[in-house]
Amino acid sequence: MTVKVAINGFGRIGRLALRRILESNTELEVVAINDLTDNDDLAYLLKYDTAQGRFPYSVAIEGDDLVVDGKAIKSYAERDAKNLPWGELGIDIVLECTGFYVSVEKSQAHIDAGAKRVLISAPASGDLKTIVYGVNHEAIESSDVIVSAASCTTNCLAPMANTLNSEFGIKRALMSTIHAYTATQAMQDAPGGRKNRAGAANAIPASTGAAKAVGKVIPELNGKIDGTAVRVPTITGSMVELYSVLERDVTVEEVNAAMKAASSDAFIYETDEIVSSDVIGVPAGSIFDATQTKIMEANGGQLVKTVSWYDNEYGFVGNMVSTLAYMASK
Repeated sequence: MTVKVAINGFGRIGRLALRRILESNTELEVVAINDLTDNDDLAYLLKYDTAQGRFPYSVAIEGDDLVVDGKAIKSYAERDAKNLPWGELGIDIVLECTGFYVSVEKSQAHIDAGAKRVLISAPASGDLKTIVYGVNHEAIESSDVIVSAASCTTNCLAPMANTLNSEFGIKRALMSTIHAYTATQAMQDAPGGRKNRAGAANAIPASTGAAKAVGKVIPELNGKIDGTAVRVPTITGSMVELYSVLERDVTVEEVNAAMKAASSDAFIYETDEIVSSDVIGVPAGSIFDATQTKIMEANGGQLVKTVSWYDNEYGFVGNMVSTLAYMASK
Protein backbone atom coordinates (compact mmCIF):
# COMPACT_ATOMS: atom_id res chain seq x y z
CA MET A 1 0.00 0.00 0.00
CA THR A 2 1.44 3.35 -1.07
CA VAL A 3 2.34 5.77 1.72
CA LYS A 4 1.89 9.36 0.55
CA VAL A 5 4.71 11.64 1.70
CA ALA A 6 5.01 15.42 1.46
CA ILE A 7 8.34 17.19 1.95
CA ASN A 8 8.16 20.63 3.54
CA GLY A 9 11.43 22.39 2.78
CA PHE A 10 13.34 21.29 -0.33
CA GLY A 11 16.85 22.28 0.71
CA ARG A 12 19.82 19.98 1.34
CA ILE A 13 17.93 17.50 3.50
CA GLY A 14 14.64 17.67 1.60
CA ARG A 15 16.25 17.01 -1.77
CA LEU A 16 18.38 14.17 -0.45
CA ALA A 17 15.33 12.66 1.26
CA LEU A 18 13.63 12.43 -2.13
CA ARG A 19 16.75 10.78 -3.59
CA ARG A 20 16.92 8.26 -0.77
CA ILE A 21 13.21 7.44 -0.94
CA LEU A 22 13.57 6.71 -4.66
CA GLU A 23 16.64 4.54 -4.03
CA SER A 24 15.05 2.63 -1.17
CA ASN A 25 12.32 0.94 -3.23
CA THR A 26 9.75 1.08 -0.44
CA GLU A 27 6.04 1.91 -0.41
CA LEU A 28 6.93 5.55 0.31
CA GLU A 29 5.95 7.94 -2.49
CA VAL A 30 6.66 11.66 -2.47
CA VAL A 31 3.56 13.31 -3.93
CA ALA A 32 4.13 16.94 -2.89
CA ILE A 33 6.82 19.39 -1.87
CA ASN A 34 6.58 22.86 -0.41
CA ASP A 35 9.40 25.39 -0.78
CA LEU A 36 9.51 29.12 -1.41
CA THR A 37 12.10 28.66 -4.18
CA ASP A 38 10.74 28.55 -7.74
CA ASN A 39 10.55 25.27 -9.65
CA ASP A 40 13.33 26.16 -12.09
CA ASP A 41 15.81 26.48 -9.24
CA LEU A 42 14.44 23.45 -7.41
CA ALA A 43 14.82 21.29 -10.52
CA TYR A 44 18.35 22.56 -11.14
CA LEU A 45 19.46 21.99 -7.55
CA LEU A 46 17.91 18.53 -7.57
CA LYS A 47 19.76 17.58 -10.77
CA TYR A 48 23.17 18.92 -9.82
CA ASP A 49 24.67 18.33 -6.39
CA THR A 50 28.29 19.29 -5.67
CA ALA A 51 28.57 17.11 -2.57
CA GLN A 52 26.52 14.05 -3.54
CA GLY A 53 26.84 13.97 -7.32
CA ARG A 54 24.34 14.23 -10.13
CA PHE A 55 20.78 13.10 -9.39
CA PRO A 56 20.36 9.62 -10.92
CA TYR A 57 16.74 10.11 -12.03
CA SER A 58 15.05 12.23 -14.68
CA VAL A 59 13.83 15.69 -13.64
CA ALA A 60 11.43 17.93 -15.59
CA ILE A 61 8.87 20.67 -15.00
CA GLU A 62 5.29 20.37 -16.24
CA GLY A 63 3.04 23.28 -15.32
CA ASP A 64 3.28 23.72 -11.55
CA ASP A 65 4.60 20.20 -10.99
CA LEU A 66 8.05 18.69 -10.79
CA VAL A 67 8.20 15.44 -12.70
CA VAL A 68 10.79 13.13 -11.16
CA ASP A 69 11.52 9.68 -12.56
CA GLY A 70 8.38 10.05 -14.67
CA LYS A 71 6.05 10.81 -11.76
CA ALA A 72 4.45 14.20 -11.08
CA ILE A 73 5.11 15.82 -7.70
CA LYS A 74 2.89 18.73 -6.72
CA SER A 75 4.97 21.81 -5.92
CA TYR A 76 3.79 24.58 -3.59
CA ALA A 77 5.30 27.82 -2.30
CA GLU A 78 3.22 28.39 0.83
CA ARG A 79 4.74 30.24 3.79
CA ASP A 80 2.27 28.96 6.36
CA ALA A 81 2.02 25.18 6.63
CA LYS A 82 -1.55 25.31 7.90
CA ASN A 83 -2.63 26.51 4.44
CA LEU A 84 -1.19 23.51 2.57
CA PRO A 85 -3.65 21.04 0.98
CA TRP A 86 -2.42 17.98 2.84
CA GLY A 87 -5.92 16.71 3.55
CA GLU A 88 -7.00 17.08 -0.07
CA LEU A 89 -3.89 15.18 -1.20
CA GLY A 90 -4.32 12.44 1.40
CA ILE A 91 -0.86 12.96 2.89
CA ASP A 92 0.09 10.21 5.32
CA ILE A 93 3.35 11.70 6.62
CA VAL A 94 5.03 15.08 6.21
CA LEU A 95 8.81 15.19 6.26
CA GLU A 96 9.39 18.54 7.94
CA CYS A 97 12.73 19.76 6.57
CA THR A 98 12.57 23.56 6.79
CA GLY A 99 14.25 23.92 10.17
CA PHE A 100 11.41 26.23 11.27
CA TYR A 101 8.67 23.85 12.46
CA VAL A 102 10.88 22.27 15.12
CA SER A 103 8.39 21.80 17.93
CA VAL A 104 5.20 19.87 18.49
CA GLU A 105 3.29 23.13 18.60
CA LYS A 106 4.64 24.38 15.27
CA SER A 107 4.46 21.05 13.44
CA GLN A 108 0.83 20.74 14.50
CA ALA A 109 0.18 23.09 11.55
CA HIS A 110 0.72 20.12 9.21
CA ILE A 111 -1.81 18.05 11.14
CA ASP A 112 -4.26 20.95 11.07
CA ALA A 113 -3.74 21.07 7.29
CA GLY A 114 -4.86 17.45 7.01
CA ALA A 115 -1.68 15.36 7.24
CA LYS A 116 -1.88 12.30 9.46
CA ARG A 117 1.65 12.45 10.91
CA VAL A 118 4.91 14.44 10.87
CA LEU A 119 8.57 13.43 11.04
CA ILE A 120 10.83 16.39 11.87
CA SER A 121 14.34 16.28 10.37
CA ALA A 122 15.92 18.00 13.37
CA PRO A 123 15.93 18.03 17.15
CA ALA A 124 12.56 19.30 18.35
CA SER A 125 10.95 20.55 21.53
CA GLY A 126 7.75 19.43 23.17
CA ASP A 127 6.21 16.13 24.17
CA LEU A 128 7.47 13.86 21.40
CA LYS A 129 9.84 10.96 20.84
CA THR A 130 13.36 11.57 19.52
CA ILE A 131 14.32 8.64 17.32
CA VAL A 132 17.65 7.33 16.06
CA TYR A 133 17.04 4.47 13.66
CA GLY A 134 18.75 1.29 14.84
CA VAL A 135 18.81 2.45 18.46
CA ASN A 136 15.25 3.19 19.56
CA HIS A 137 13.07 3.24 16.43
CA GLU A 138 11.03 0.34 17.74
CA ALA A 139 9.65 2.72 20.37
CA ILE A 140 7.49 4.34 17.68
CA GLU A 141 3.81 3.54 18.10
CA SER A 142 0.75 4.30 16.01
CA SER A 143 -0.20 6.95 18.55
CA ASP A 144 2.98 8.94 17.85
CA VAL A 145 1.71 11.67 15.54
CA ILE A 146 4.76 13.97 15.58
CA VAL A 147 8.27 12.51 15.91
CA SER A 148 11.80 13.94 15.75
CA ALA A 149 14.61 12.24 13.79
CA ALA A 150 17.21 14.03 15.98
CA SER A 151 20.34 15.52 14.37
CA CYS A 152 23.02 14.08 12.11
CA THR A 153 25.54 14.09 14.97
CA THR A 154 23.15 12.43 17.43
CA ASN A 155 22.50 9.74 14.80
CA CYS A 156 26.24 9.10 14.63
CA LEU A 157 26.90 9.21 18.37
CA ALA A 158 23.91 7.26 19.66
CA PRO A 159 24.68 3.73 18.37
CA MET A 160 28.30 3.93 19.52
CA ALA A 161 27.33 5.23 22.97
CA ASN A 162 24.46 2.76 23.22
CA THR A 163 26.75 -0.18 22.54
CA LEU A 164 29.34 0.96 25.08
CA ASN A 165 26.65 1.52 27.69
CA SER A 166 24.82 -1.75 27.03
CA GLU A 167 27.98 -3.85 27.12
CA PHE A 168 30.21 -2.10 29.63
CA GLY A 169 28.28 0.77 31.24
CA ILE A 170 29.18 4.43 30.75
CA LYS A 171 29.96 6.46 33.88
CA ARG A 172 30.82 9.69 32.06
CA ALA A 173 31.75 10.61 28.50
CA LEU A 174 32.86 13.58 26.44
CA MET A 175 32.32 13.76 22.70
CA SER A 176 33.65 16.01 19.98
CA THR A 177 32.36 16.19 16.44
CA ILE A 178 34.76 17.16 13.67
CA HIS A 179 32.04 18.47 11.39
CA ALA A 180 31.97 19.59 7.77
CA TYR A 181 30.93 23.19 7.19
CA THR A 182 27.26 23.92 6.52
CA ALA A 183 25.13 26.57 4.83
CA THR A 184 24.76 28.47 8.11
CA GLN A 185 28.43 29.49 7.95
CA ALA A 186 29.96 32.45 6.14
CA MET A 187 32.24 31.96 3.12
CA GLN A 188 34.23 35.07 4.04
CA ASP A 189 34.91 36.65 7.43
CA ALA A 190 31.74 38.35 8.67
CA PRO A 191 30.48 40.02 11.86
CA GLY A 192 29.36 37.77 14.68
CA GLY A 193 32.49 36.34 16.28
CA ARG A 194 34.50 33.31 15.26
CA LYS A 195 31.43 31.29 14.22
CA ASN A 196 31.22 33.67 11.25
CA ARG A 197 34.84 33.43 10.17
CA ALA A 198 35.44 32.02 6.66
CA GLY A 199 34.06 28.49 6.79
CA ALA A 200 36.00 27.12 3.82
CA ALA A 201 39.36 28.26 5.21
CA ASN A 202 39.23 27.62 8.96
CA ALA A 203 38.72 25.00 11.64
CA ILE A 204 36.18 26.76 13.85
CA PRO A 205 35.23 25.73 17.41
CA ALA A 206 31.44 25.54 17.75
CA SER A 207 28.75 24.24 20.07
CA THR A 208 26.64 21.11 19.71
CA GLY A 209 23.55 19.81 21.44
CA ALA A 210 24.10 16.26 20.19
CA ALA A 211 25.55 14.89 23.42
CA LYS A 212 22.67 16.11 25.56
CA ALA A 213 20.16 14.96 22.94
CA VAL A 214 21.44 11.39 23.33
CA GLY A 215 19.68 11.40 26.69
CA LYS A 216 16.36 11.70 24.84
CA VAL A 217 17.25 8.63 22.78
CA ILE A 218 18.91 6.61 25.57
CA PRO A 219 17.43 7.79 28.90
CA GLU A 220 20.12 5.91 30.88
CA LEU A 221 22.70 8.32 29.48
CA ASN A 222 20.81 11.50 30.30
CA GLY A 223 23.27 13.89 31.95
CA LYS A 224 26.26 11.57 31.51
CA ILE A 225 27.59 12.91 28.19
CA ASP A 226 28.68 16.39 27.15
CA GLY A 227 30.23 17.57 23.92
CA THR A 228 31.94 20.09 21.69
CA ALA A 229 32.25 20.66 17.96
CA VAL A 230 34.77 21.91 15.44
CA ARG A 231 33.61 22.95 11.97
CA VAL A 232 36.24 22.13 9.32
CA PRO A 233 36.66 22.93 5.59
CA THR A 234 35.12 19.79 4.06
CA ILE A 235 31.84 19.91 2.13
CA THR A 236 30.44 16.83 3.87
CA GLY A 237 31.80 13.86 5.78
CA SER A 238 32.25 14.23 9.54
CA MET A 239 33.34 12.22 12.57
CA VAL A 240 32.53 11.85 16.26
CA GLU A 241 35.24 11.15 18.82
CA LEU A 242 33.89 9.77 22.10
CA TYR A 243 36.03 9.62 25.26
CA SER A 244 34.38 7.40 27.87
CA VAL A 245 34.95 6.30 31.45
CA LEU A 246 33.32 2.88 31.71
CA GLU A 247 32.02 0.83 34.62
CA ARG A 248 34.76 -1.78 34.15
CA ASP A 249 38.12 -2.22 32.48
CA VAL A 250 38.08 -3.29 28.85
CA THR A 251 40.48 -4.08 26.02
CA VAL A 252 40.53 -2.68 22.49
CA GLU A 253 39.54 -6.12 21.25
CA GLU A 254 36.52 -6.28 23.57
CA VAL A 255 35.30 -2.85 22.52
CA ASN A 256 35.69 -3.57 18.81
CA ALA A 257 34.02 -6.97 19.17
CA ALA A 258 31.03 -5.33 20.85
CA MET A 259 30.76 -2.76 18.06
CA LYS A 260 30.99 -5.45 15.39
CA ALA A 261 28.26 -7.48 17.09
CA ALA A 262 26.03 -4.39 17.21
CA SER A 263 26.63 -3.42 13.57
CA SER A 264 23.76 -3.07 11.11
CA ASP A 265 22.79 -1.21 7.96
CA ALA A 266 22.51 1.92 10.12
CA PHE A 267 25.68 1.27 12.15
CA ILE A 268 28.48 0.01 9.92
CA TYR A 269 31.65 -1.61 11.31
CA GLU A 270 34.74 -0.55 9.36
CA THR A 271 38.34 -1.81 9.58
CA ASP A 272 39.81 -0.03 6.55
CA GLU A 273 41.79 3.19 6.99
CA ILE A 274 39.07 5.50 5.69
CA VAL A 275 38.98 9.31 5.51
CA SER A 276 36.08 11.75 5.38
CA SER A 277 35.50 11.61 1.62
CA ASP A 278 35.08 7.83 1.81
CA VAL A 279 31.83 8.17 3.74
CA ILE A 280 30.15 10.59 1.32
CA GLY A 281 26.96 9.05 -0.01
CA VAL A 282 26.86 6.21 2.54
CA PRO A 283 23.26 6.07 3.85
CA ALA A 284 24.21 4.87 7.34
CA GLY A 285 23.97 7.21 10.30
CA SER A 286 27.17 5.92 11.91
CA ILE A 287 30.28 4.16 10.57
CA PHE A 288 32.42 2.82 13.41
CA ASP A 289 36.18 3.03 12.76
CA ALA A 290 37.80 0.07 14.51
CA THR A 291 41.29 1.39 13.72
CA GLN A 292 40.79 4.35 16.05
CA THR A 293 39.85 2.58 19.29
CA LYS A 294 42.36 3.55 21.99
CA ILE A 295 42.58 2.90 25.74
CA MET A 296 44.68 4.86 28.24
CA GLU A 297 45.22 3.91 31.86
CA ALA A 298 44.33 6.86 34.10
CA ASN A 299 44.23 7.15 37.92
CA GLY A 300 43.55 3.48 38.43
CA GLY A 301 40.89 3.44 35.71
CA GLN A 302 40.66 3.79 31.96
CA LEU A 303 39.84 6.41 29.36
CA VAL A 304 38.39 4.77 26.26
CA LYS A 305 38.40 6.53 22.89
CA THR A 306 36.07 5.40 20.09
CA VAL A 307 35.36 6.99 16.71
CA SER A 308 32.49 6.90 14.24
CA TRP A 309 32.26 8.63 10.86
CA TYR A 310 29.12 9.94 9.17
CA ASP A 311 28.04 11.70 6.05
CA ASN A 312 26.29 14.50 7.90
CA GLU A 313 23.92 14.86 4.94
CA TYR A 314 23.25 11.46 3.40
CA GLY A 315 24.01 9.29 6.41
CA PHE A 316 21.47 11.25 8.42
CA VAL A 317 18.96 11.14 5.56
CA GLY A 318 19.42 7.38 5.25
CA ASN A 319 18.50 6.93 8.90
CA MET A 320 15.64 9.41 8.65
CA VAL A 321 14.06 7.64 5.66
CA SER A 322 14.39 4.29 7.46
CA THR A 323 12.62 5.88 10.43
CA LEU A 324 9.98 7.24 8.05
CA ALA A 325 9.36 3.78 6.60
CA TYR A 326 9.11 2.23 10.06
CA MET A 327 6.78 5.00 11.22
CA ALA A 328 4.57 4.37 8.18
CA SER A 329 4.30 0.70 9.12
CA LYS A 330 2.80 1.54 12.52
